[in-house]
Amino acid sequence: MLKLGVLDQSHINEGEDAKDALANTLKLAQEADRLGFSRFWMSEHHASPSLAHSSPEVLIAHVAALTSRIRVGSGGIMLPHYSAYKVAENFRLLEALYPNRIDLGVGRAPGGMPLATRALQEGKFPSMHASDRYPQQIVDLIAYLNDALPADHRFPGLIAEPSIETAPELWLLGSSGGTADLAAMTGASYAFAQFFGTVGGEDAVAHYKESFKPSLMSSTPKSLAAITVSCAETEEEAEYHMRSNDLYFLMLRENRPMPYLPSAKTAAEYPYTNSEIAHIQDTRRFRVVGTPDQVKEKMLQFAKDFQTDELLVVSAIHNTEARLKSYRLLAEAFELQA
Repeated sequence: MLKLGVLDQSHINEGEDAKDALANTLKLAQEADRLGFSRFWMSEHHASPSLAHSSPEVLIAHVAALTSRIRVGSGGIMLPHYSAYKVAENFRLLEALYPNRIDLGVGRAPGGMPLATRALQEGKFPSMHASDRYPQQIVDLIAYLNDALPADHRFPGLIAEPSIETAPELWLLGSSGGTADLAAMTGASYAFAQFFGTVGGEDAVAHYKESFKPSLMSSTPKSLAAITVSCAETEEEAEYHMRSNDLYFLMLRENRPMPYLPSAKTAAEYPYTNSEIAHIQDTRRFRVVGTPDQVKEKMLQFAKDFQTDELLVVSAIHNTEARLKSYRLLAEAFELQA
């Protein structure tokens, strides 16, 4: 049976503020917990006026405390900004507080504009570019999470406290074959960001599975794909709500980011050029839009193409109630166990 999770970015809706966005995140997490979704991941973004997430580890603690069953995690921590040791400490502490419920998703992207990256990395890494350290950071992170530093490590005997019997699940997030290769080599789980609209995801996941090497984190490969979904009782309504996502990501592509997630009405009234309309139509092949039956069929095909039994659902729907209803309809269509 296909498992469904949620990836949330805390978009700040047009007409609302960051506090509203964070409240909406919690509301969605609690509903996902009640409906039977498997995971609830939160992203990391910096100096992005339209997104309220900046420290997923802080929000994970809040969401995990106010839910009861669902796994809660980062989608993801932008590791090159930070010390692998400190990230291990943060997530071991979360795992100690909420055993067997914490996911540590990490990525190498900056999660923001270059100015924010410079501020995050101020005074650090003078001898090499931060992203060049990423493969070694993953190796270190696995060792820290499992009290398994080798004797010849540069910090021999160092323990990431608290030292506990369980470890958070480690997921490498990416949209390229390079990340798939690193996940396979280190034995981590692999999550492909299909909602970016990047091609080649099926091949990346297949390569990951073929090349996987067992590790302290997992003895078998584990993968998922994150996809954009808008589900409603009618196809017309689902299409209407997807317009917010269409305009928001179009503006990002044109380097004209919006300070909020636009309403469907704003998006419908926007004066699109012919080339913009063509681009939106082209990106729709990466989106899943429609009624519960239509969406279920498309999602099952996505899962088959990606050779995975788990999908993360991203739904940038401006209307909060419509967004919650989209997830409720998904839970009903896939007969999730509440």
